[in-house]
Amino acid sequence: MYYSRYFLPTLKETPSEAEINSHRLMLRAGMIRKLTAGIYSYLPFGLTALRKVENIVREEMNRAGAQEVLLPTVQPAELWQASGRWERYGKELLRFKDRHERFYCMGPTHEEVITDLVRKEVRSYRDLPLNLYQIQTKFRDEIRPRFGLMRSREFIMKDGYSFDIDDRNAEKTYWQMYDVYKNIFTRCDLDFKVVEAETGTIGGSFSHEFMVLAEVGEDTIVFCQNCDYAANIEKAEVVTPAISPSERPKSRKEIHTPNKHTVEEITEFLNVSPQKIVKTIIYLADEKPVAVLVRGDHDINEIKLQRLLDCKTLIMAPPGIVKNLTKAEVGFAGPIGLNIPIIADNSLKNMVNFVTGANKTDYHFINVNLDDFKISQFADVRFITSEDRCPRCRGELEFKKGIEVGHIFKLGTKYSEALKATYLDAQGKEQFIIMGCYGIGIGRTLAAIIEQHHDENGIIFPLSIAPFQIYLLAIDTKNQKVLETAEKLYGQLSSHWQVFYDNRDERPGIKFKDADLIGIPLRITLGRDLKKEKVEVKIRKTGETLLIPITELKLNIEKIMQTL
Repeated sequence: MYYSRYFLPTLKETPSEAEINSHRLMLRAGMIRKLTAGIYSYLPFGLTALRKVENIVREEMNRAGAQEVLLPTVQPAELWQASGRWERYGKELLRFKDRHERFYCMGPTHEEVITDLVRKEVRSYRDLPLNLYQIQTKFRDEIRPRFGLMRSREFIMKDGYSFDIDDRNAEKTYWQMYDVYKNIFTRCDLDFKVVEAETGTIGGSFSHEFMVLAEVGEDTIVFCQNCDYAANIEKAEVVTPAISPSERPKSRKEIHTPNKHTVEEITEFLNVSPQKIVKTIIYLADEKPVAVLVRGDHDINEIKLQRLLDCKTLIMAPPGIVKNLTKAEVGFAGPIGLNIPIIADNSLKNMVNFVTGANKTDYHFINVNLDDFKISQFADVRFITSEDRCPRCRGELEFKKGIEVGHIFKLGTKYSEALKATYLDAQGKEQFIIMGCYGIGIGRTLAAIIEQHHDENGIIFPLSIAPFQIYLLAIDTKNQKVLETAEKLYGQLSSHWQVFYDNRDERPGIKFKDADLIGIPLRITLGRDLKKEKVEVKIRKTGETLLIPITELKLNIEKIMQTL
């Protein structure tokens, strides 16, 4: 491809909207352009890179026996109402009516549609298993789209769905997809971790996320330095060691704590550590009040709590309800005398002589002990911290930021029961199909690749993703020999590789800057050494520069490509 004929509007300056490196570089390198908030157009250079990611996904999915389909973007409300997600999904689901006043949505995912398709075609156990996937545009009306393709409203996603006759076969498919995903992200040259994760609005019994390690990641992942345990911080288990109390219980006392509402204020006022304070937070679980107790230095994990309570809605109780239950202003709630269920985090099991609110405005209790009130249940309801140990081997934990690029789910019969997707087994008995679900954000994966592969000068594309493999650059475009040699090399190299020929009548400095910015793996420069029948080959990844005779160029490029 000739640069002079290619639609590649690079930018010298970074647009003000760009907050992270991948967004900045994709705009500057002419890969994407913003249409409106969270919605982007792909330009040729960006689309070619995107297709490279798609091709890797297709190759690995097809190799595993999955079959590609293409499902409608617009989905009827009836299917979502049948699954129960029409109301539950929230405002991210873009709903609209057609001219006949019938409700539809723009698909953010396709569990309902694929289940509807399969339930109409599958009759017998002989029709299973099935593993179907698509690569298609999705829409989620994010409240705060940002970071370019990392969190956009319209995005391209690979979503796959498996259908098996029983749990054993479904689990086999799940772990097969687990390995497929590892292969995909390895081929994309990504540094990633596979972590246990929450199932969220998709649902199911368990799931794993594939997280690319990056400081701009919106998720925190926890992993052990000694074993293979890894989890999203929302999912990470906390194991509280059994430790005997180091002090004897004392007599409880009520202390005047005027206007001291927060842990920080109580810590300073009473001269105690946050570990000696127990916070009492009141929630409404399906509109019923429940008190949750955690240590002052810990935070409640509402996802764990909601799963424990098995409730559809979970919100912190408004101040009016808190005051009605505790007879005190917010900040002075405590477990003593509360007539609602009390859930205590496991870390409280070993505590003695701690501080709580007194259910009396401007007062707290000191020397509170567990026999002073009734706990309905001890449970793991908090976020893990750096002070905790690995729940598997008790090794030290490490915390890092991650970008979720893939997520796989064991769905079970969540959708097949709701939509009546059944088959007849070998005995002629009707059974629900067991499902799995497997998603990859294609655009997000591309952005994550750039987030991990760049320097101060621009993108450094892995060979597997690069829109072109060779950047051919002629310095003196007015020199006839240079032009003739460049054209000849362009023709020869293009029969083996994807070559981008910078034939513009521009200063060498501009060409070099653009070459670094767009990050093609190899740059071949025809310059002053052409008099010696040699060209300069620069490896973008390492910055290494080689002078190679033209007659040996093809052989040397083949060798270099094997190392990239």
